[in-house]
Amino acid sequence: MKLAGLLLAAALAWLAAWPAHAHKPSDSYLSLKVDGGRISGQWDIALRDLDFALGLDADGDGRITWGEVRAQHAAIAAHALARLAVQADGSACTVTAGEQLVDRHTDGAYTVIPLQVSCPQPPTTLGLTYRLFAEVDPLHRGLLRLETQGQTRTAVLGPHAPSQQFGLAAPGGRLEQFLAYGREGVWHIWIGYDHILFLLSLLLPAVLVRRDDGWGAAARFRDGFIDVLKIVTSFTVAHSITLTLATLGVVSLPSRWIESAIAASVVLAALNNVVPLFQGRRWTVAFAFGLIHGFGFASVLADLGLPQSALVLALVGFNLGVELGQIAIVSAFLPLAYALRGTWFYRRAVFVGGSVAIAIVAAAWLVERAFDLQVM
Repeated sequence: MKLAGLLLAAALAWLAAWPAHAHKPSDSYLSLKVDGGRISGQWDIALRDLDFALGLDADGDGRITWGEVRAQHAAIAAHALARLAVQADGSACTVTAGEQLVDRHTDGAYTVIPLQVSCPQPPTTLGLTYRLFAEVDPLHRGLLRLETQGQTRTAVLGPHAPSQQFGLAAPGGRLEQFLAYGREGVWHIWIGYDHILFLLSLLLPAVLVRRDDGWGAAARFRDGFIDVLKIVTSFTVAHSITLTLATLGVVSLPSRWIESAIAASVVLAALNNVVPLFQGRRWTVAFAFGLIHGFGFASVLADLGLPQSALVLALVGFNLGVELGQIAIVSAFLPLAYALRGTWFYRRAVFVGGSVAIAIVAAAWLVERAFDLQVM
């Protein structure tokens, strides 16, 4: 029992540290096309990330203008190219940047850097070393789209795998792509703090039963397990629906609305533990809000702009990865919660205190996302 309490307390301490890192995942989009000895492409990097690293907002008015970006083109290119290395069969290639443009993705404006890569010989194996923002944001990812011999493959670059090799003689390793996006799905749910807090808000009452005089401990583990199974299943079905529709381009909603709605869903789910807001079965709440969270999962895949065949493969792998990530969280949470369900620590500190803390954090996210303000 003491061990379970210590583990849960450690988890709560980790939770308390989340707000400092709670923002939409930072991604850049690197596209390369290999045509024999010629390699060209482009690199889309979010202006908000560059502002954090280089300080683009020269007048400090909170707005990044085209003039401020243009004045920093040389610094942006130097910063980016210093953190990207390309090798052809182990030999270093020279990467040069062209005239930059600005484009919009679902989560804001990006600078677009055209790339030309000169290598000593046509590569049979292309090596990439990617360290963009590694020193300021360990969660940053580079989403790679690599075209060669008429086929497209994808990969996720970042601190977890800064150097990767891509064999060009036998392109199109679909299993490799599937596993890469599966890993990305797991990683996305583990660093998707808003998704985790929403899930935890629904899981916290699973080992309790509501009585006339308040919450009491559930009598059997089986009851809590079935409740969790219903919640996770309905959340999974719901977000899979909207993840699929959004990734395939059937439905498209502004990222700012989606991110704000996700934060609002966390606030409501947490407050519902303290002051009942939704009368009825919580799995229906999980389904309704899961539809919103699916749009959040889809934003990364949609922004890649993959060909339809690769998009479906990425969608399935990513979705399965998300489910595996959820199962891991539930597997860690449920036994601990069940072991502590009869204690004051769980019913007051974890259930009530944790729910209030989650609601406060999510409310700050809601203000930040809805009004584009920096609260935390």
